[in-house]
Amino acid sequence: MTDDAMETAILELLATRRPGATICPSDAARRVAGDDPTAWRPRMDDARAAAARLVDRGEVVITQRGDPVDPELARGPIRIRRIHDEQAPEDE
Repeated sequence: MTDDAMETAILELLATRRPGATICPSDAARRVAGDDPTAWRPRMDDARAAAARLVDRGEVVITQRGDPVDPELARGPIRIRRIHDEQAPEDE
């Protein structure tokens, strides 16, 4: 599985959500690796890294408690939202 697969999974999942909605990196990890926790949990760092690359490209924003955060500084649970939905209310 490539990094592109995780980025694609994030973008595809966000495309199915209403404006302003967010996803968890685990949603993307499950999409890529399957629903078995022994398969998707090890991919969580890959999902977070893919989200960070998408932030760098200006495609998504990463939030914690509803506020945008720098992916390099984020510790703990994060949410991912499309960048053009940044002004919309969030569903965390």
